[in-house]
Formats: sequence, C-alpha cells, structure tokens
Amino acid sequence: MVARHDLATDPGLQADLLQARRGTAFFARKLNELSDAELDGGTLLPDWTRRHVVAHVGYNARAIARLLEWAATGVETPMYSSPEARNHEISFGATLSPIALRNLFDHSAVHLSVEWRDLPDENWTHEVRTAQGRTVPASETVWMRTREVWVHAVDLDNGATFNDIPAPVLERLLKDITGAWKTRGTDTGLLINVNDTAGNGAALTFGDTSATNPTIITGPLPAVVEWATGRGTSGVTATGPSAESAVLAAPKWI
Repeated sequence: MVARHDLATDPGLQADLLQARRGTAFFARKLNELSDAELDGGTLLPDWTRRHVVAHVGYNARAIARLLEWAATGVETPMYSSPEARNHEISFGATLSPIALRNLFDHSAVHLSVEWRDLPDENWTHEVRTAQGRTVPASETVWMRTREVWVHAVDLDNGATFNDIPAPVLERLLKDITGAWKTRGTDTGLLINVNDTAGNGAALTFGDTSATNPTIITGPLPAVVEWATGRGTSGVTATGPSAESAVLAAPKWI
C-alpha cells in the first residue's frame, strides 16, 4: 500500500521538506497570478522570459526526482544526460503552450513530492550525484529544490521579493554562495556584514575575515542575498577598496 505521509522520521528532514513544499506553493501562487500572455514577459534573468523560468523549475523537479529514484533503487539515474540536454529541455519547455507549461510545473512538483514522501528512512543517506558532479546524500535534494523554487519565484518579477523568502533559507543560500566564492578564490578581501537578521538585531559575517583592509558589503539579509545572487544592489552599501566594483560583481545564480 502506498504511503500517504512521509516515511522520513528525522525531525530536521521533516522541517526541510516542509520548507521545500512551502517554496513550491509560493512559486505556484506567483505563477498562477500571471496571465497566459504575461508568461512571455521578462524576468530578473538575462535572456530568459517567464516561460524559461517556469520550464526550468518544472524540469528541475523531474531531474531531482531522478536522483530520488537513484536513492530508492540503487540504479544510477543522473539528473541530466549532459549540460546540453538540460539547456535543450529549458529551451523546448519555453515553447510549450501556456496550459502545457503550467501542467509541466504542477505535475513535476507533485511527482517530486511523492518521491520524497515514499523514500524510506534508510535511503535518505544513499549517495547520488548532482549535475555539477558533487556526490551528496539523497537528503541534499530537499535543499537543492528549496533554493530553486524560492529564488525563481522572485525571478518571475511579478511582485515577489527576497523579503518573502524565509530567513533560514536566505542564510543557507548566502553560505552556499560565499562558500562557492571561497572555493574559487574569488572572495579575497571581501567581507559581508549582514545586519538585522530576521528582524531580531542579530548579525552575521561572511567572507574573508582575515583581510586587513577588506571591501565590506553591508545590509539586511534579504538585500545582501539579492546582491549575492546578482539580482540587484538596492539596500546594500559597500566601503573600502574596490567598493563600487564589488557591488556590481556578484554573478547571476541560476
């Protein structure tokens, strides 16, 4: 008999699943607010219409579901056969009729949620491989989806902002981004000060804490993450060497 509730019993994982599903519901709400004609409109991502964003999010759910199938069966099932295949999917999806595009999002989101629901406790530690070649436990798929749906809901550019994204998601996303910068060696001399985290006056620091004369980016958490993802610079300030270029340097995260 198919389970009607998540088989996962770990409280942390259950909380993460809830956050991912809330993000999916938020993306769905912003998508449903758009008329069919408005799907042709622009987004916060260069050269991508809303159609491209919806196609990407829909096919991303299918790709992550393949990782869950891998974790469940032990049979290697990559997210994509190649980067070119991923890009082709998005380009093709953007040409679908509005109803087919909306169905792609809806059906793929339900499929992924069911794969999460039916994965037994012991399988969540099974290792799978991301499209970037990282080997991760199946539990990482929840975060992979969480960041996609929350950030791309903002990318639809019809009213959602980084202020709508829960603080725990923003904090983890900022850690991911600054961690990637550190790995690439592109964070040298850059210090990020986040103030007023979650409205409670707490502060967070990321980046090159060893720099003697750093370029300092400062702002509230939503504004700093908006900047770090390359979506905008409103609400952040920069001081120190190369301050102006540092504000403009954050790459797009897709």
